[in-house]
Amino acid sequence: MEGLTTSRRDFGPHKVAPVKAHQYDKFVPSEENMDLLTTYKKDYNPYPVCRVDPIKPRDSKYPYSNKMECLPTYKADYLPWNQPRRQPLRLEHKYQPASVRFDNRTTHQDDYPIKGLVKTMSCKPLAMPKLCNIPLEDVTNYKMSYVAHPVEKRFVHEAEKFRPCEIPFESLTTHKQSYRGLMGEPAKSLKPLARPPGLDMPFSNTTEFRDKYQAWPTPQMFSKAPITYVPPEDRMDLLTTVQAHYTYPKGAPAQSCRPAPQIRKSGRFEGSSTTKDDYKQWSSMRTEPVKPIPQLDFPTEPLDCLTTTRAHYVPHPPINTKSCKPRWSGPRGNVPVEGQTTYTISFTPKEMSRCLASYPEPPGYTFEEVDALGHKIYKPVSQAGFQQNNHLSVDDSENPSQRELKVSA
Repeated sequence: MEGLTTSRRDFGPHKVAPVKAHQYDKFVPSEENMDLLTTYKKDYNPYPVCRVDPIKPRDSKYPYSNKMECLPTYKADYLPWNQPRRQPLRLEHKYQPASVRFDNRTTHQDDYPIKGLVKTMSCKPLAMPKLCNIPLEDVTNYKMSYVAHPVEKRFVHEAEKFRPCEIPFESLTTHKQSYRGLMGEPAKSLKPLARPPGLDMPFSNTTEFRDKYQAWPTPQMFSKAPITYVPPEDRMDLLTTVQAHYTYPKGAPAQSCRPAPQIRKSGRFEGSSTTKDDYKQWSSMRTEPVKPIPQLDFPTEPLDCLTTTRAHYVPHPPINTKSCKPRWSGPRGNVPVEGQTTYTISFTPKEMSRCLASYPEPPGYTFEEVDALGHKIYKPVSQAGFQQNNHLSVDDSENPSQRELKVSA
């Protein structure tokens, strides 16, 4: 294989002339001194600072010796029922692992065995070192353009000596000076009285929806009996419209109008086609693209790098505006705290009613029958003459004193 590439064949070595280095002017340091002024020092002048009065009101805490009552509403109203624990409906565990040992082999391991490496011969030509008599030029732009300037001594700023304050420390904070406790009457508890400890009744499960919104009587659905299918006695005619009316009495097979192909007995292949014979290539010229005439004239002068702010902005001295905010009138006196809240005004205590399931015979209902599962079905007295889907069922458990009231729709 020939070790000659397109780059070696087309791009030959040329004579390289040395690069001329540009001689820069000698650096002349300026004799003027730097003013070391900043915008902050020129524009932001110091103002006298005065102490700001506190805005936070005084603390209104007061000592209270009585012990807090820690009985929440949930513990007082929601009492547990004495019912037996229900057994969970779980499926039987019938799965049994196989006794045969698992081989831990996959489809990929069975179908795709490991094959050895295939040794291939490299056709790449050997890398021959290219000998060149031209020495390497180690001159860079940095070496030609860099000019070493003398380094001046760094200016070290001397820090001012610390002067301690002569005024002694007062050891007073804003909390000690401004926030003092106010004496007031302790708030009265408006919590309703808890249920007597001797009354152990279950929580009522009746709601406004169950009491007022009763089910309407549903009429029985009328269903029409289907008509009995009677098969026909006559035999079915399997003829279609085309077979019955279009019989072609004088029909004959159509004859082809295409001429018979002429078979040429020649050893040479005829490669001409209708497209090659009829559709000849036209002689066309490439049209030049229509380019718009440039209407923008670029300036010949260099850019002055001047912005709108630098050209038109005129600095003005700052104007001290007068604050119209009213001054703070100081902390309020010993004003007692108002003890009225939305809960105090709007709360109305309600009487706890007894659950209907706890009665042997629920008041307002009449006994109707006992279903197949042993449930007693009751009907309201006002709707004793109508049929309804909503009924009350009392489940007789092992303990006759604990019964559950159910509503099924």
